[in-house]
Amino acid sequence: MKPSRMPAYGGQAIIEGVLMRGRHAMAAAMRSPEGEIVLQTEELSGIYTHSLFKLPFLRGLIGLWDALGLGMRYLTISANLQSKEEEKIEGKSAFITVGISLLIAVALFFAGPAWIGHVAERLFHLNAFSSNLLEGFIRLAAIIGYIWGVGKLPEIARVFAYHGAEHKTINAFEDGAELSPSIVKTYPLEHPRCGTAFLLTLVVFSIILFTIIGPLSGLWRVLSRVILLPVLAGLAYEYIRFTANHLDHPLVRIFTQPNLALQRLTTREPDLSMIEVAITAFSAMRRLEEEHNAKD
Repeated sequence: MKPSRMPAYGGQAIIEGVLMRGRHAMAAAMRSPEGEIVLQTEELSGIYTHSLFKLPFLRGLIGLWDALGLGMRYLTISANLQSKEEEKIEGKSAFITVGISLLIAVALFFAGPAWIGHVAERLFHLNAFSSNLLEGFIRLAAIIGYIWGVGKLPEIARVFAYHGAEHKTINAFEDGAELSPSIVKTYPLEHPRCGTAFLLTLVVFSIILFTIIGPLSGLWRVLSRVILLPVLAGLAYEYIRFTANHLDHPLVRIFTQPNLALQRLTTREPDLSMIEVAITAFSAMRRLEEEHNAKD
């Protein structure tokens, strides 16, 4: 099996670090304020090898939910590593912070555009297709605008650079290259399985799905956007999975160009020390994966 056919390998940027995830294990490497690389590893839950994870659409929801929980937990861990003792977010406060963040995201990117589309439909006497299209463009503009805006913050720009280091490391591995900082740095910032691509795909599918549903009252329009979010996530996951496994087809490569272009907003060119952190996380995850496979 060629490395490029290993869709289970992925990761995400965290504060001054990178998380890499395989099928059975994950590893997070973080640069401490003292300049040392702190490594944390753990076995993943059996959900990734469970029979449910093989079912189309359902596997996307299960994987995304688990990845969200894992990612949020290590974002908190990495933030605490950079913080003074009295500034650490732990326990109940961490749970509340994550919950509020998710509610704000749903309200800002789904409920909000839905309500604006409903109001515009009433004010300008738009048909369902036009108002749903308007809603979709507002949602896309909100997401792109938010990413562009937060990317101007120095702290987030560094996270985006670690995001680039994560992509470069996986790209180098899938190309069979030696995982040294100088070699990994020559690889592209974009990767077809990136979560940024997932966001854009989800928005496009939301326009299609909500247009099919047709006109709704204001309340049901907003509620439908929240209730159907898992359906959209499952569809987007399957699309990303399919395109990642068929990049050798010219038509698929064309369809992935907008997704790759959007990643330029969420990645920055990393320095060699950032790439070193990403390689450390990836290598540790790979060792755990190989140990697990040897047991089998």
